[in-house]
Amino acid sequence: MAGVKNRPVYAIESVDNALLLTQLLVLEGPLRVTEAAARLGVSPSTAHRLLGMLVYRDFAEQGPDKRYRAGSALGGAVGSEAPVAVLRRVGRPHLEQLVRATQESANLMVLSGAEVRFVETVECTQILRVGDRAGKALPAHRASAGKAMMAVLDADTRDPLIAALDVEEQASLRRELPQIRRNGFAINNQRTETGLTALGMAVTTADARVVAGISLALPTVRFRKDRVPGWVREMRTCVTGIAADLDRATAGTLAEGEEAL
Repeated sequence: MAGVKNRPVYAIESVDNALLLTQLLVLEGPLRVTEAAARLGVSPSTAHRLLGMLVYRDFAEQGPDKRYRAGSALGGAVGSEAPVAVLRRVGRPHLEQLVRATQESANLMVLSGAEVRFVETVECTQILRVGDRAGKALPAHRASAGKAMMAVLDADTRDPLIAALDVEEQASLRRELPQIRRNGFAINNQRTETGLTALGMAVTTADARVVAGISLALPTVRFRKDRVPGWVREMRTCVTGIAADLDRATAGTLAEGEEAL
């Protein structure tokens, strides 16, 4: 059974930053030094040194446009803006609006096999809050957005994910998913981290593809059942906005490609 991944007590910050930067190059595509620095929360000089080391070990390469791309050790350079980069760019304004409306932290994530991977976090300003999860991964069957996405996946995609779990987890998930599908959202009450409760919802496009999920994450001490309808209403506005903008962004990319042809 997959467990929750905790940060090692002996974690080395520079190594962690280099690994996260490697993930960003794969998931999000080409990055400038200043963009890498902003994503890592470090100075441009630090980001430049990290990228230089990745280039030295073939995990990155720098193109003529001065942007860094995934290198040969990661399967080659990415030639255009990656889907996750588009998702982040489109999704962040809607996450920010969700945070303003709820005063809780919000996350954007994608399904990656049996895990959900956080690609963007907007933190609220409350002193006690859920922090940045960008780059982290959690078991999809425990995370709120993971369950919300699994609930609306087609059976051919969903069933192998469920079958990989142990018998107890399978039975629990099979009981939950129909209700999640009816309600349109899922709740993770301290299943992934003690003291953290989250509501999750899937983002689907006009052609019913599951492209992402969002979660509203808050300290369990602030969770109240009577506030759930209001939170869900704001989350629906968020996923609807992301889906609409993502459809437009995708249509625009296709139109540019057709024009180039």
